[in-house]
Amino acid sequence: MSLLLVFIGYLALGAVAGTLAGLFGVGGGLIIVPALVFAFGLQGVPAEVTMHLAVGTSLATIVVTGASSAWGHYRRGSIHRQWFLSLLPGLLLGAVAGVFVADGLSAGSLGTLFGIFVLVMAVRMALSRGPRPGSMAPGRAVMAAAGGVIGGVSALFGIGGGTLCVPWLTRCGAPLTQAVGTSAACGIPIALFGAATFMVLGWGNALLPPGAAGFVMWPALLGIVLASVPCARLGVWLAHRLPARVLRLAFAALLAGVGLTFVL
Repeated sequence: MSLLLVFIGYLALGAVAGTLAGLFGVGGGLIIVPALVFAFGLQGVPAEVTMHLAVGTSLATIVVTGASSAWGHYRRGSIHRQWFLSLLPGLLLGAVAGVFVADGLSAGSLGTLFGIFVLVMAVRMALSRGPRPGSMAPGRAVMAAAGGVIGGVSALFGIGGGTLCVPWLTRCGAPLTQAVGTSAACGIPIALFGAATFMVLGWGNALLPPGAAGFVMWPALLGIVLASVPCARLGVWLAHRLPARVLRLAFAALLAGVGLTFVL
């Protein structure tokens, strides 16, 4: 398979991931990780490193795409600076710890855990379980601990953090727009430290294909970023023209299929 054909495939993957992310309102990691596992398999990447390479590359894409989102929220004043700073130490430590946990797992075990996580997300989406508003006022220690959990789980599975961060901040009393904006900001350090740690831990692995720097595949990163950002806008446009319930159930079914594939 030629390098040009492979890169075109990554562009197509980025276009699909971006469109689905905009269409269903979820972070791209839930889509990018399984798609990369499939793409790497077609390229003949050894199964022993496929899952780790997909998660590391997904985190690297979130550094770029998440920064664009966070900047937009910052300009609109929807980032709670104090809560972000309180979460930050935990996010950083959790992200690094999550990658070490992933590195200690076999590709099969990591894939099974990812599949279970995706199935849980599918059930939540099918039941329309949104974040529950609350009025907690946690101290810095509790926020740092929450950041550790959010960072660890997000880095382990290659997602941006919004899946866990938005419900937590909503329970803390943040309006949904502020929870989403602060979550977008939290995704940057998770993705940055997570991707960097995946690169370090995978450096020199003899099973990695050409174009990989540790557990980050640069051609895939470039292709996905180039195509996903503009296509996310297409997904948002479609989301406003299709029935919300149909969209939610369709995506839940898609996630369920992906989760079962990884588990089985």
